[in-house]
Amino acid sequence: MFSVPAGWERSVSSQIPVKMDAISAVLLLAVFLLVALEVRVQRSKAYRAGKKYPGPRAFPVLGNAHNLLFNDQQRTFQLPRTWAKRYGDTYRILVRGLLNLNAIQAKDVEPLLSSPKLIDKGVIYTLLHNFLGIGLLNSTGPKWQHRRRILTPAFHFNILPSFLLTFQEESRRLIAQLGQFADKGTPVALQPVATKFTLNTICETAMGVKLDSMTMANEYRSRIEGIGTMLLQRLMNPWLFEEFTYKLSGLQAKFIKLLQPVHAFTRSIIQQRRELFHQNVRNLGDFSEENIYTNIKQRYAMLDTLLAAEAKEQIDEDGIREEVDTFMFEGHDTTSAAIIFTLLLIAHSPEVQQRLYEELQEVAAQRTDPDEEFTQRDYSELKYMDLVLKESLRLYPPVPFISRNISEDTWFGDRLVPKDTLFNVHIFDLHRDPAVFPEPERFDPDRFLPENVERRSPYAYVPFSAGPRNCIGQRFAILELKTVLAAILRHFRVLPVTTREEIVFVADLILRTRDPIMVRFEHRLEPDSS
Repeated sequence: MFSVPAGWERSVSSQIPVKMDAISAVLLLAVFLLVALEVRVQRSKAYRAGKKYPGPRAFPVLGNAHNLLFNDQQRTFQLPRTWAKRYGDTYRILVRGLLNLNAIQAKDVEPLLSSPKLIDKGVIYTLLHNFLGIGLLNSTGPKWQHRRRILTPAFHFNILPSFLLTFQEESRRLIAQLGQFADKGTPVALQPVATKFTLNTICETAMGVKLDSMTMANEYRSRIEGIGTMLLQRLMNPWLFEEFTYKLSGLQAKFIKLLQPVHAFTRSIIQQRRELFHQNVRNLGDFSEENIYTNIKQRYAMLDTLLAAEAKEQIDEDGIREEVDTFMFEGHDTTSAAIIFTLLLIAHSPEVQQRLYEELQEVAAQRTDPDEEFTQRDYSELKYMDLVLKESLRLYPPVPFISRNISEDTWFGDRLVPKDTLFNVHIFDLHRDPAVFPEPERFDPDRFLPENVERRSPYAYVPFSAGPRNCIGQRFAILELKTVLAAILRHFRVLPVTTREEIVFVADLILRTRDPIMVRFEHRLEPDSS
């Protein structure tokens, strides 16, 4: 039989009160600290300012953290839509004592985006630093102003025709690919074909190389997709925001491993282009944009502008990589989304599609050779296409959300927004303000007729942001969209498969759907007579 040592019961019982006293003391201290933290939060300027705004119920200490955690991608996207409809005004959430304001109306978007001072990006953008560095997208202050000055000439009106040649070449390749689907009458998942098209175009226009000619093209594409997935994974899990917990999770090491070949690829292309650049301009003695564009033998690339700045010691090699990686990443996914949603909309609007086709035929008829490629001036004549693209970008803005950090106490109307507030603009909801866009879900390009536009605040529609930090490449993007849309519509009718009602959005760095968006393409002419 097992026997208990003499005195054991007395020994244990004498220790229990001591242990209980220690636990009670720890619990009491924890409660005291939590109460003190909550008192501090409630006395803060951020908390007092937040009381001026509607928002979901915030619990002591937790604030609204319970609303944000443990959501899947679908619910994470839907939650702001629910709050926008519920509150109908800029609303607040509190997380760890930090005030987050979320604007859905032009009255609060204008003072933010028009300000030359409120240009600091929100904390979310720090998640991109390992990938993109601190370039034009992520930087602020003098560095941002300096990079903006360097890069602005790369998107000058006179340089766009060089980019147009690339858009048209890739459009011809896309038409050949879509023709195979049209021959069979099979539906097409738009995301893979649109992404391949835009990644090819941005690679050639940004870096001056044809991605499909590179042996690592497919690996590069897959790595870029993988990087986007891992960035989203971190974005969806706020406890991974801190570098310590991200490293502890093991995900940081995987992310860095994924980045290494992408950065190596970018550096190798920069070096190749640098050698070519100096070979072409060695005898010029002048690295002005005009000389570069006029004299360079190969097609102009954004990288040439950066190399000219490097020659004048305005930027170093790491800075060049920052900007090339930024434009590669930003420039392909956003334009791909715009192509996908525009094709979806016109597939369901045959009358709009017919008007677009007739406009294309009218412009072509004015040319000596109707089959000759359009010029930049021809695309500028596509006025109805302008309306269609603007309405598409209203309904489905590729970047549905932007975020700024408020760098100084600022009044928005009669409400104070204190320093260090995170101020978010939900472009998706802003574009659906029923007071500005009646029946906001209806696809109606006429909303952007001049007489309708002049009645609206310019900050009610901001697919390319607005103010000092507006998108530097918006003319580039619109020309690319017009080029590919014109090519598709001159060869095919776009027929619906996926309905708009079937679309389920998921949270991502850009506007993305849970399921593929499908359409069908039908030849306008017999393949052998086109």
